[in-house]
Amino acid sequence: MEKSILIIGACGQIGTELTMALRDTYGNESVIASDIREGNENLMDSGPFEILDATDYDALEEIVAYYEITEIYLMAAMLSATAEKFPMRAWNLNMNSLFNVLNLAKEKKIDKIFWPSSIAVFGPNTPKENTLQSTIMEPSTVYGISKQSGERWCDYYFHKFGVDVRSIRYPGLISWKTMPGGGTTDYAVEIYHKALSEKAYTCFLKEDTELPMMFMDDAIKATLQLMETDADNVKVRSSYNLSAMNFTPSQMAESIQNHIPDFKISYEPDFRQAIADSWPSSIDDQEARRDWGWKAEFDLEKTTKEMLENLAP
Repeated sequence: MEKSILIIGACGQIGTELTMALRDTYGNESVIASDIREGNENLMDSGPFEILDATDYDALEEIVAYYEITEIYLMAAMLSATAEKFPMRAWNLNMNSLFNVLNLAKEKKIDKIFWPSSIAVFGPNTPKENTLQSTIMEPSTVYGISKQSGERWCDYYFHKFGVDVRSIRYPGLISWKTMPGGGTTDYAVEIYHKALSEKAYTCFLKEDTELPMMFMDDAIKATLQLMETDADNVKVRSSYNLSAMNFTPSQMAESIQNHIPDFKISYEPDFRQAIADSWPSSIDDQEARRDWGWKAEFDLEKTTKEMLENLAP
């Protein structure tokens, strides 16, 4: 049977690029994009699109039946900074959407699920350097709590019901194609836009706040690679650690100054600083490298070059 893929949350930062990558791989008509709102012109014109509330089980089930969906990529979520402002809305969206998809798979209506987790599952008591796959996880944010809970449910549904669900703990993601959607690492995208338009940026994190980051191309590559891996090789059914690069806002500013020498950065930490302080500064991803051959391509310098070249007017 041919793949028929549904992307839920296709208009978000990751969803937009993931949808286009999947359409390039499997054909436009085989990848159905969906979101609660319409997306950009490229997304809308390149293949089927459905308006869908991810928390509405009946509507989701109807789309799955109509398109004979075999795989779901559940990208809909309220991210860390926004979730702190609307805790119950975040919990309801992040958890109910996951249960809807897991239950469809439990009932054998779909074959495979991708669900993204995050480094937000870790907390202030987690060892910060080279954070291991299995370690202390006491998240202190609404987003992190929902992602940690989701990981446990994914693992449970795999072992209890045989649901083929796969997941990655994404670090902060950097892309020139779409703007970020309310996360704590958004500065790492905003800074390039401001560097080009104003040659100055005021960062909402302290200059020495080191966090794990990844260029979007690597994140998309990892997602497709994990989903194509033979099920027997997917040993982690909660969510895989994934690593590419670690840097601070000041190091990122220096990499930009190599291209725009008069770029200036200043710092005014806000409520997002406490969120960032609870996260690791670097990640150990040996399980992903061992189980499905993961390897990142983009470091900070390559990322900066790519971002400035593509965002330049």
